[in-house]
Amino acid sequence: MLGPTLETERLILRPPEARDFEPWAAFAGDEEAARYLGGAQVRAVAWRGMATMTGAWVMRGFSMFSVIEKASGDWVGRLGPWQPDGWPGTEVGWGIAREHWGKGYATEGAIAAIDWAFETFGWTEVVHTIDPDNVNSQAVAKRLGSTILRQALMPAPFVDMTLDVWGQSRTQWRVNREALRR
Repeated sequence: MLGPTLETERLILRPPEARDFEPWAAFAGDEEAARYLGGAQVRAVAWRGMATMTGAWVMRGFSMFSVIEKASGDWVGRLGPWQPDGWPGTEVGWGIAREHWGKGYATEGAIAAIDWAFETFGWTEVVHTIDPDNVNSQAVAKRLGSTILRQALMPAPFVDMTLDVWGQSRTQWRVNREALRR
């Protein structure tokens, strides 16, 4: 087993499995859903992306989880800790399939993933790299209590992209996490 399984009220977060590929590829190929994640990808590139995130579990001990809706068993997205070489911080990011937007899954899953990352890895900060035009992800970051910390250039192959780095310290998360419980 690559990593843990986390559960929230409505979601199961677990490392990706081969059976996740079809919905993962559909998500990665959706121009709107992938707009701020490097753009739509053909199946072969989506496979490489899923393999990269799955391999990060072995190399780093963490990576994005597949997000499964408890009620249906459907794959609804991927989210979690992410820090490839050259990344501008210890990130918890999210990408939810468009048909599941507006249900609060990104926020619900991110809370569990941030809790897990801080507890497990001792991170002092969690960030979310967000395109300045991505108002949906900005709204999620705000709900989590994050603010814009800085701007950063992305590593290859996206070296021409400057993104806003939203985030908060571990201490800020403790305060914000209490507010989210209410």
